Amino acid sequence: MTEPILFFSPQAANSAIEPAASFARVLASNWYILGKEVATFERDFAAYCGVNHGIGLANGTDALELALRAVGVGPGKQVLLAANAGFYGSTAVNLVGARPVYVDVTASSLTLDPQRVDTSLKKYRPQAIILTHLYGQLADVEEISALARQHGVALIEDCAQSHGALRNGQRAGSFGDIGCFSFYPTKNLGALGDGGAVVCRDDRLASKLLSLRQYGWGRKYHNDMPLGRNSRLDELQAAVLNDKLPTLDADNHRRREIARFYQNALDGLPLKLPPSTSEDYVAHLYVVRTARRDALRQYLGECGVATDIHYPVPDHLQPACAEPGHAGNLPETEKGCATVLSLPCYPGLPQSAMARVASAVRDFFATTD
Repeated sequence: MTEPILFFSPQAANSAIEPAASFARVLASNWYILGKEVATFERDFAAYCGVNHGIGLANGTDALELALRAVGVGPGKQVLLAANAGFYGSTAVNLVGARPVYVDVTASSLTLDPQRVDTSLKKYRPQAIILTHLYGQLADVEEISALARQHGVALIEDCAQSHGALRNGQRAGSFGDIGCFSFYPTKNLGALGDGGAVVCRDDRLASKLLSLRQYGWGRKYHNDMPLGRNSRLDELQAAVLNDKLPTLDADNHRRREIARFYQNALDGLPLKLPPSTSEDYVAHLYVVRTARRDALRQYLGECGVATDIHYPVPDHLQPACAEPGHAGNLPETEKGCATVLSLPCYPGLPQSAMARVASAVRDFFATTD
């Protein structure tokens, strides 16, 4: 029987490190929270992103929430964001008591449409924008950053899927006021459990974020800032991230190679393929689009190819959405959610598996047309 092709392999993703050695350093230190491993990672990851400050947190959702709090977003305020990015941004907006204002995305990249952002900035006068670099593809961040500055609005980059993405020498997380990262195990830079971080240039914001992640302390047991929480990257996860950070660029290069293989192998089929395989795309996910998504997914499953859908239901149509009518017209968002399908794409995916995936996709269209 042919071996199934996994959608993601933790074993392959962590093959370049020895987790036992990472953990051994921490165990030998007898220091488990906010020690040398976290400090080293915060410094090195900030430098990698091209900014002054890195602050380790418990997870990527906390990163978005605390970023919103740091720029002053609270109850009654409004935040612009996309509705096709898995409800993570919406969760953070809800946690601070603000109101999500969903803006439609471009047909090409499924990231926020700058023209619609401009219109929404004038109409709603929000306090912040959450800009998600979806699937590892940098959004139109330069244009949206300029709009944010023009309107005096904070720009928070959601970089949970875009570690290392680069445009004109500038990395994801360094364009806006704050960049937010997740280190969930499937991410381009993944830990062996939950983890997150924020990065920024501004000393004042960094000071706020450092306080917010630990109860609002100004100094130990002195709570100077309201609405702080306990959200700290632990030493064990930081040790793993320290060992994996040096291989991030090589891993991203391999992801792009897989994406380029798919681009060539699937060219000419009735599929919408990713808009870029250049350095502004780190191929966190390789996502194709077709109106026959569900049938294609079923066929691939029968061929032993695992797939996923990122994401099937837009935020404004989720049962948990507090204000389902506060979205306006989102045709590209809804079309994208109805047609996207993610194929296996991760470092360690064998060439033979890539070929089987592409062959199965081609066979589907050849046999069902």
